[in-house]
Amino acid sequence: MPAKATTRSSESLIRHRLSALDRALPGARRGDADAIHQARVATRRLREALPLVVRGADGRKLRKRTRGLTRVLGSVRELDVALMTLDELEARPGMPRRGLARLRQDVTQERRRLLATMLHELKTHDLERLRRKALTAARLPAGTTTGQRRARRRDPKRLVAAEARAERRAGTVRDAIRNAGGIYLPDRLHDVRIAVKKLRYAMEIARELKGSRATARIRMLKGTQDLLGRMHDLEVLIARIRAVQGASEDPPSLEVSADLDQLVRQLETDCRQLHVQYIDRRKKLLDLCEHVMAVAERGPGASAA
Repeated sequence: MPAKATTRSSESLIRHRLSALDRALPGARRGDADAIHQARVATRRLREALPLVVRGADGRKLRKRTRGLTRVLGSVRELDVALMTLDELEARPGMPRRGLARLRQDVTQERRRLLATMLHELKTHDLERLRRKALTAARLPAGTTTGQRRARRRDPKRLVAAEARAERRAGTVRDAIRNAGGIYLPDRLHDVRIAVKKLRYAMEIARELKGSRATARIRMLKGTQDLLGRMHDLEVLIARIRAVQGASEDPPSLEVSADLDQLVRQLETDCRQLHVQYIDRRKKLLDLCEHVMAVAERGPGASAA
C-alpha cells in the first residue's frame, strides 16, 4: 500500500526539478558526459511538470525555453553515448580494432566541435530567468493564509490533472506499441521509446503528488526505456558507420571499410537480440498502460506507480 503523506505543493514539485538541473549544469559546462546527461534529464522532467503549474501563453513560453535547453544538450549527449558504446565494443574479443579506432576518431572530433557550440549556446540561455519565471508561476501569492496553503497542498485537482496527463501518455504508449507490431522496425520502436519515457516522467509526478512510495511500474518503464534506448543508440551508430564509409573527404581504406562492415553486422545482431527482449516485455507494457488509464478513471487515491 502506498504511504499516506501530504501531497507535494506545485512550488516544491518545480523547485525539486530546478535543483536537479542546477546540480548538473556546472559539470555540463565543463563538458562532463554524465553531467550533460543529468542536465538533459532534468530539463525533460521539468517540461513534464510545467503544464500542471502554469498554462496559457506563459506556460508555452516556459516549455519552449526548457525544450531549447534540452536540444542544446542533446547533440553532445548523443556523441557521448556513441563513445561509451565504442568502449563496450572494444572490450569484446574479436572486434575489428581498425574500424573501431577510425570510428572513435570521427566521433571524438565531432564531439569537440559540438561541445564548443553547446557551451556557447548555454551562455545565450537565461537560466536564472527560467528559474524565476517557473518558481513565480508555482509559488502561492503573498498573503496566502496557512489554511489556504494546507488546502492547496491537499487540492485533488492537481492530482487529477497529473493522472489525466499520465492517462494520455499511457494511451500514446499503447498506440505506439500496437503500431510497432512484432517486426523489427527501428523508427516505430523509437516512437515507443519516446512514449515510454514521457509516461515514466508523468507517472513520477503523479507519484510525488500522492506521496506514494510505490515504484514497481516506474522501474519497469525505466528498464524498457533503457532497452529501447540501447537499440536506438546502436542504430544511430550504424548510420554513423555508413556515413564514415561514404565520406568523400578522407574516406577509409578498403581494410578499414571491411572492418566497419563487420562492425555493422555485429551491431545489427545486437539490435535483433534486444528486440526479442522487447517483445517479451510487450504484454506487460500493455497491461501497465491499461492500469494507468483505469487509475485515472477511478480518480485520486488509486495507485498508478
